[in-house]
Amino acid sequence: MSEVEVEESIMSYLSQSETDTSTKDLNVVAMLHNFWEQRQTGRLNGSSSESDGSVGDAATHTESLLLYESAPSPGPPYVCYVTLPGGSCFGNYKVCETQAEARRDAARVALMNSLVNELPCRRINPQFISHSLQQAATDSAVSIEDACDSSTSIGTYSVLLRSYVRKTMLEFQEMMTIFQLLQWNGTLKALRERQCSRQSVISYYSQRGLDEYIRSSMALDWLGREQRSPGRVGEELQVAQRELVLARRRGIELRFYKEKTEILSLALSQAYVHHTPEAFSEVPSHTHKQEQLPLQTLYSQDTEVQINPTLQYFTNPP
Repeated sequence: MSEVEVEESIMSYLSQSETDTSTKDLNVVAMLHNFWEQRQTGRLNGSSSESDGSVGDAATHTESLLLYESAPSPGPPYVCYVTLPGGSCFGNYKVCETQAEARRDAARVALMNSLVNELPCRRINPQFISHSLQQAATDSAVSIEDACDSSTSIGTYSVLLRSYVRKTMLEFQEMMTIFQLLQWNGTLKALRERQCSRQSVISYYSQRGLDEYIRSSMALDWLGREQRSPGRVGEELQVAQRELVLARRRGIELRFYKEKTEILSLALSQAYVHHTPEAFSEVPSHTHKQEQLPLQTLYSQDTEVQINPTLQYFTNPP
């Protein structure tokens, strides 16, 4: 099953469920919790076989890793996000009239994607690596032969892909999100200008992951851009919010879009501390009119959103 076929299957399921009243009888929140509880317990049991540790608190540990967040809203439609262990994020697909309905629908989308992610076709394998390298070489106009040389951009990407063999696509995407954000923020460009090697950058951020320090650092970068060009963060935030709506209405993983929105919101809030509100245009938390649009209308709108961004942060020249 190809990436397109997987997404089409998810979309077909989500669209049918919008009018299927039988799904209301399913406790999808509990089902999602049980799914990840079993998955995490299995991992912890595997780890405990090599140590003297205990897994008695596995359920509590899992509960703390499933995070539900409701987007601020004075009234319907409501939006809810659920973050899974590892950082993957999903939101409600339907237009929801209550917060409880939004929570259930977010759990439904997350559960569907979690189950699909367990399929054998969603594992990183030699065929996937070969296809990804060929696509990266074509998109970046470099030789596929360079994939054997770890000093090249595509070679570094090859090493990274091979380190995720037998892991799932979702696990790979969780790691790639940090590099998408670093590319969007301009951090990778700055590191290249400082002549930091690709291998050292990838090694550092792969191990560190995305934490509050990195988020705050990115917000400070955008605060500086706002001070140099007033209104820029507000404009960027509106674009990011629209990207998030479009991605959520596709039922796909949202962390990249959600993190961008939160980083820009943090930067804008800091900008307000040093300026009067009149200096900024009002940026709504989300557009109610757009939420009410049918899915087909959202798809047909002119947009430059890249739902599946290219791997330019590996294939750009140093």
